[in-house]
Amino acid sequence: MKPLDYSQLFMLIFFYTLLGITAAAELPELDRQIRHQLVSAAGKKDGFKDRFHAQVWLLDMEYRFRTRIPQLKKRLAILRLVHREAVQANLAPELVLAIIEVESNFNRFAISEAGARGLMQIMPFWLKEIGHKEDNLMDIATNLRFGCTILRRYINREKGDLTRALARYNGSIGKTWYPNRVYKALRHWQ
Repeated sequence: MKPLDYSQLFMLIFFYTLLGITAAAELPELDRQIRHQLVSAAGKKDGFKDRFHAQVWLLDMEYRFRTRIPQLKKRLAILRLVHREAVQANLAPELVLAIIEVESNFNRFAISEAGARGLMQIMPFWLKEIGHKEDNLMDIATNLRFGCTILRRYINREKGDLTRALARYNGSIGKTWYPNRVYKALRHWQ
């Protein structure tokens, strides 16, 4: 039996979800492993409306994310954390993924020349503002929580003007080059 492509796997998960079937006895081994990990990841709330929406979103984003992080477990863990922190801050998870792409290209250990750290490139002074000095900005969950909180703060400050909020996030208020880069990256994630 030849392996299923991802559109077939997506449809299979979709129909399994509709029918309430959780066994995958007929699936090739690799696809069974992927499905098992997706189902396991989707079983955790992490801001998802329900299990079906979790499976659909994770499968879609996992496929787009594949070239950046080769290990499936790591991809799914990052995607779940992104979704959780984005939803908690009332942000679109796809926007957060676009910001991460622009800021660090998904390098959790990235450090900018200015000293910004991690996936969302958080400046250490934020530890005093919204965290604790012992918080680790290289920790993915911590970095995402800080980044989403900061972006939400800027969106509120700019009364919903996302372009100005993104420029403020980057420290380039009044300029549009950074927001335009984020909007361009966002096309990949939407």
